[in-house]
Amino acid sequence: MEHNALIQILLMLLVAIVAIAVLRRVGLPAILAYLFTGVLSGPSVFHWFTAAQMHSVAELGVVLLMFSLGLEFSLPRLWAMRRTVFGIGFAQVFVTAVISGAVVLMLQMTLTEALVLGSAIALSSTAIVLKLLNELDWLKQRHGELSVSVLLFQDIAVVPLLIVLPLLADTHVSVELNNIVFDTLKGILAFVALMAFGKWALPRIFDEVARARSSELFVLSTLAVALITGALTQWLGLSMALGAFMAGMLLGESQYKRQLEADIRPFRDLLMGLFFISIGMMLDFQLVLAYWWQIIAILVVVLLGKSLTIYFILRLFKEPKVVAIATALSLAQVGEFSFVILSLAVSYQLLDTQISTMFVMVAVLSMALAPWLVRHSVNLAKLLSSPDLTVTNEMSSAMLTPQAGHVLILGYGRVGQTISRFLKAEAIPFVALDLDPTRVTEARTAGEPVYFGDACKRAILKQAGIKHASMIVMTIDEPRFLDNALAICRELAPATKILVRTHDDVNMAELELAGASQVIPERLEGSLMMVSQVLYKSGVPLSRILKRLELERRNHYQFLHGFFSGTETEMSPELLHAVLLPKGANVVDKQVADIPWQTMRVELRAVRRAGEEVESPDASWQFNEGDILLLQGRPRRIEKAESILLQG
Repeated sequence: MEHNALIQILLMLLVAIVAIAVLRRVGLPAILAYLFTGVLSGPSVFHWFTAAQMHSVAELGVVLLMFSLGLEFSLPRLWAMRRTVFGIGFAQVFVTAVISGAVVLMLQMTLTEALVLGSAIALSSTAIVLKLLNELDWLKQRHGELSVSVLLFQDIAVVPLLIVLPLLADTHVSVELNNIVFDTLKGILAFVALMAFGKWALPRIFDEVARARSSELFVLSTLAVALITGALTQWLGLSMALGAFMAGMLLGESQYKRQLEADIRPFRDLLMGLFFISIGMMLDFQLVLAYWWQIIAILVVVLLGKSLTIYFILRLFKEPKVVAIATALSLAQVGEFSFVILSLAVSYQLLDTQISTMFVMVAVLSMALAPWLVRHSVNLAKLLSSPDLTVTNEMSSAMLTPQAGHVLILGYGRVGQTISRFLKAEAIPFVALDLDPTRVTEARTAGEPVYFGDACKRAILKQAGIKHASMIVMTIDEPRFLDNALAICRELAPATKILVRTHDDVNMAELELAGASQVIPERLEGSLMMVSQVLYKSGVPLSRILKRLELERRNHYQFLHGFFSGTETEMSPELLHAVLLPKGANVVDKQVADIPWQTMRVELRAVRRAGEEVESPDASWQFNEGDILLLQGRPRRIEKAESILLQG
């Protein structure tokens, strides 16, 4: 039995992998692949699993999704966009939900069903729309800003829905106002209590976790906080997702925001995949085939009705026609949170499975059409209206004007802070990432754009705007960091200059092959600066000094290698050693070309004869008695070379 279950899980994963790969090739979202996998795995086709078996695990996906949403819930950002968020956003959700609910009531359904379906239709897909707007570089355009504002309010509107649905389930279909008011007050009190406690406790907890410098502990703590707060709100009679949202919101203003989101994303994506698979299992294809024309009709009505509603709301707010149409088409689809609401409504027995299946299918089809609608929204808007030339020019220039590049500093220690001070003096924007919680806290208190985050994680680098960075500066001299972060940075930003600071130049060639535009060995550069000052004070012209320094850098610091060893320290892994050729030495009267230098793996740097030094003598040079050879190499190789040179 267990063997069969394992095979079924592997088959389900294989179907999901193939479906995601195929749909991504044709430009469709991965959500549709998960739904398709659920259909094949569910009772309609192979019946490997039931939705009930997947429900408990899949619910965790919703919890982590709401936690991620809470991390993005920024009160300062919300206040800055208050007109569009609370004006246009509220109007869109309220009017769309009321109109949709009124149509549902006209079809002789209950008030509860009207509330659930109206709310589900009012929501759009945050994941699909934001991803496409970002890819198309439309976030700075007016229709992109309006879309983001409306989506932000829709995300906020999910929170009261998560409170109301369990309350409606408690009162069943007959909604009593007194009970709802009492339970709502209880929810508000619980919300305030958790917020007060979390505001004080959570930052301190994560301060201690960060000081431990353990990525495993950080991930476990993040998961524990999301699940514990979710379990607490569920114990209070509210939704688990609400508690996770509150925890995310409390941590969203901390310096750990980017690291938290990066750590939670793999678990969230996996569990959300299971959630959408469980939704797909709920689809009864016999029912879909029986009511196919009603589903198509509802889809057309939803897309047209929602688009017209958003269009007229934007026109009332005096937005231009082109902008209004482009925004309406971008938000016409039904979103992923609609699946959450429909799933919760079915589990709370607020909605019939047959009705839920029909609307899930409508949501799936609308999301399949969403990428095409978003990509062609501007062109369709121009076709459907006689646009204002000023608006059109603004939209075109927004697409053509690149974002001002910032410098991304990975590591905010002594070197990173020194670089940032000079950048600020020249008014060059920068963003820095660091893993020291105390340093990040101090810097953020001082108003610096510094964030807590591991630069070896793609999600954090993307959030830090690596694709728009004009330069990346790596200041942390750790082999693990350099190897991993350099490869990821070069992959995400193939054309961006990457400057790498190292302690010395031992791995300089490997770093340049891995993608570093320039490697700056700190110790050797310090020596060069000292050399430049000595030469300048000795009267050497500045232009000549600069040429010597540049030549040294181009030759990979050739003259800064090989030092005579001392008793206290070994400055370099390669030493400089002098060998005096006495009478009868093996190499006396031989030429440089006669000596097996490659076999000995040492370098002949220079030969001193009669007080004069000849650097890198050519192959025809002949050694004489009394010559002093300066050899460069590792200690053991120099010992063997000296023995060969003297004794043969």
